[in-house]
Amino acid sequence: MRKRITAIIAAALLSISLTACGSKDDGLSDVTEATENVVDTEMLADLTETTESEEEEEVLPEGMYRSELTNELIDESLKNQRPIAAMVDNESIALPHYGMSQADVVYELMNSTLNGRITRFMVLVKDWDKIEQLGSIRSVRPTNVILASEWNAVLCHDGGPFYNDKYFEEPWADHFSGTFSRVDNGKKREYTEYIVKGDLQSNFERTEVPKEYTSYYEGPHYQFASEKNPVDLSGMEGVIDAKTIKMPFPHNGSYLEYNEEDQLYYYYEYDKAHVDPGNGNAQLCFKNLLIQSCGYTQLDEHGYMIFDCYSPGYGYYVTNGKAIYVSWKKESMTSPTRYYDSVGNEITLNTGKTYVGFVPVDDFTDLVIE
Repeated sequence: MRKRITAIIAAALLSISLTACGSKDDGLSDVTEATENVVDTEMLADLTETTESEEEEEVLPEGMYRSELTNELIDESLKNQRPIAAMVDNESIALPHYGMSQADVVYELMNSTLNGRITRFMVLVKDWDKIEQLGSIRSVRPTNVILASEWNAVLCHDGGPFYNDKYFEEPWADHFSGTFSRVDNGKKREYTEYIVKGDLQSNFERTEVPKEYTSYYEGPHYQFASEKNPVDLSGMEGVIDAKTIKMPFPHNGSYLEYNEEDQLYYYYEYDKAHVDPGNGNAQLCFKNLLIQSCGYTQLDEHGYMIFDCYSPGYGYYVTNGKAIYVSWKKESMTSPTRYYDSVGNEITLNTGKTYVGFVPVDDFTDLVIE
C-alpha cells in the first residue's frame, strides 16, 4: 500500500514539474493549476494519513493461525479440520449442559411449534478433540442440517424425524447419529447421551466421513476485524444501545446481559445463569450476537417445522454494548448466510465467540434490545 501511494504522489509531482517547465511566464499559475488538476491535495493528505496509520501485516506466532470460526489464535494443525455441529437438548431437565462454554458458535432456534416453542442449541466446535463431555445430545431437524452445511460441519445428533432423510441423502450432509456415550446422571435415557473424549475420533475411524474440509466447503463464514482495530458500531447509522437482549423464546426465557468490564454478553435461561460444570462452572458468553428473523413452515400436527433459510430477511448485529439493524441472505444449501449493514456492506465481526438466535418472524416484535 505504501509503495502504491508513493507512486501516485511521484507521478503527480512529475506532471506538475513538466507543466511548470513548459510555461512562458513565471510558471506559478501553471503549477497551481496543475496541482489542482492532477492531484487533490486533500486526497494526498488522506492517503498519507492512511499510510501512517495502516497496520503492518500481522505476524502470527509460529505454529498458529486465526480460526475461521472466531478469529482467535489456535494451533495450525487444525487449519483444515472440519468443525462439528452438535445438537444439544434445551429442556430444563437436560440442565446443566456440559461443554458448551467451549463452543465457538452457538445457534439457538425453535425446535418445535409446540411446548411453548421450545428451543434447541446447535453448537459448533472447531477443536473438537479437546472435548471432555458435551451435551446432552438430542435429535436434529432439517433446519440444522442446512445450517451445518454452511460450515461444512459434521452434524452430531441422536436421530430425528423422517423429514431429515432427503437432506441426509445429499453428499454434503455428513453426520453421526446415536453413536456417542451414555453417562449415568440419574435421568431418563433420552437425557444421558453425551459426546465424551474419544467418541468423535472413533466415529471418524469407523466411517468414511472426512475429517478435513471437503469440496463443498465455500470458505470462511464470517468476516472479522483485526484485534487492533475492532468493530465500533457507535458511529453507524441507526445504532442503538444494547446492554440487555431478551429473546422472544417463551419456554426458557433466554436473555443476554452485557458486561462492561470484559465487553462480553452473558447468557441466561430459566431465570438463572447458564453454567458449564465440566469447565469450572464457566458461564456461557459471547463477543458477537447475530439475531435473525426468519419465516418457517410447520410440517405436521406434532410441531415439526423448518425455517426458511433462503428468503432474504432482517435482524440485528450486537457487539460491545451497541446494535445495528442488518439484512441477511443465503444463496445455496452450502453457502454461508451473509449479513449486511444499512448501506449494503457485509458486516465484520469482532474476534471471539458468536451467538446466532433464529427468531420466528411472527415473534420478532417481542424481541427486546435495551
